Order: sequence, then structure tokens, then C-alpha cells
Amino acid sequence: MRVGLALSGGGARGIAHLGVLKALDEQGVKVSMISGVSSGAIAGVFYAYGYPPAEILKLIRELSVFQVMRPVFGKRGLLHLEEVEKLYNKYLGPHLTFEELKIPVVVSATEMNEGVTAYFSSGEVIKPLLASSAVPILYQPILFNGKTLNDGGLLNNLPIEPLYGNCDVKIAVHVNPINHQAQVTSLTGMVERTVMLAIYNNVKLRLNQCDLFLEPKELKSYRLTSFRKADEIFEVGYRYTMHMERHIRRLVNKQ
Repeated sequence: MRVGLALSGGGARGIAHLGVLKALDEQGVKVSMISGVSSGAIAGVFYAYGYPPAEILKLIRELSVFQVMRPVFGKRGLLHLEEVEKLYNKYLGPHLTFEELKIPVVVSATEMNEGVTAYFSSGEVIKPLLASSAVPILYQPILFNGKTLNDGGLLNNLPIEPLYGNCDVKIAVHVNPINHQAQVTSLTGMVERTVMLAIYNNVKLRLNQCDLFLEPKELKSYRLTSFRKADEIFEVGYRYTMHMERHIRRLVNKQ
């Protein structure tokens, strides 16, 4: 039985993916393939490398997000990802390839010049992983193999397509439920809200392409930058997936 996971982006909300993975481990669900974007790609790569979900959460708690973000006033972005790259090199190794991962992973990014989604599943891991979460304008693009790459969620924040033909069961995990009672009261909040609503539209197009859609509604009360609430967000993903256990088992057993 080949179970594939599509993990969405979502900033700090993506920590919920780790709770989902922990629950699936406890349910005995063996993941055969992961397709991830942005924070979903980060969770997927670290998990496929061999880190248990709780250990990845520990790394997030110990690393201050603000310590790895330094302003760079360049032409194409205000922040760079050099410090993040150093962290990836430390915990994954500077020369890690997709072929070395214990579970096949596909990382998606947006090719800015062509305006298309670029998928990476072979060769070097670190650069595509950096690109997958490099939000346009905020972060400088990643130049890799002749491509100009930014956050994959811009065009596809639920990359289910790479699972086609490779998995018997396709489970999508979306960590950006829309809060319909939101009160936008600041410019920052308006920018975040605009991004969320725009990206959600490309997610809706893919809802009927998965066998099971997991979306923890509690996450709507957390912001994309709520990294200090990592433990809470992890638990939301874990509790929700344990609550959905009968649906997951029914799907896997049916197949």
C-alpha cells in the first residue's frame, strides 16, 4: 500500500504537519512518498531524512526564527536565507541529495521568469528547499540550475500532482483554514490576509484530486508568524489527525 502525503505551506502553521506525521506514525501508517511546499517541504524533508516529528519540533523551539533573518536591501528582496542555509547544512548536511532520503520527496517552488511550478526530486536538496519557502519580495530569489526560484505556494500551495501514478492513496494536509470571522485592523494584517485569500484559491482547485483532505480548523486562530506557539500548533495537528483515525484507517484498509 503506497500512501502519499501532500503537505501545504503555511509559515508557522506548518508546524502542524509534524503533529500529523506523529499521529500517522502512531496509527501505523507508513508514508511512501511526500510532496511538499514551503513549510510543508521543510517538514517533509526532515521527516524523510530520519528525524522523528518530536525531534524536529525540538529543533524549531531551540532556533529563534528572528536570529536567522537579517535585512538585505537588494533589488529583489529585503531578506536573505544564508543563515537558514547554514542550519540546513548543519542538520541535513551540505551535500544531501534527494536520493539519500529514506522516503521519496518532491519539493516544489515557483520559477519566477517562466511563471510555472518547478518540481525537484533528484540531486541537491538544500537549494530547492530554500527556494520553496522564499516568499517573493520579502526574500531574495534562489538562483539554482539556471532558474530563478521563490515560494512554491504562490502557484500551488497543495502540490498533489507529483503523487499521481506513484501512490495508491493520496492524503492532502492543508494548514491554512480561512477564518471567516477575522478582523483585519493593521497594514500587516491586511497583507497577510491578502496572501492567505489569494493562495487559498489555488488550493480549492485541488480539493477533488485527493482521497482524503485533512485541515485542522483550530489553526485559523494562529498567524503565519506564530513560531513561539510551536508546541500548541504541533498539538493541534496531532489531535486532529488522531480524531480522524477511523477515516484514515477506512481509506487505507479499503484500498
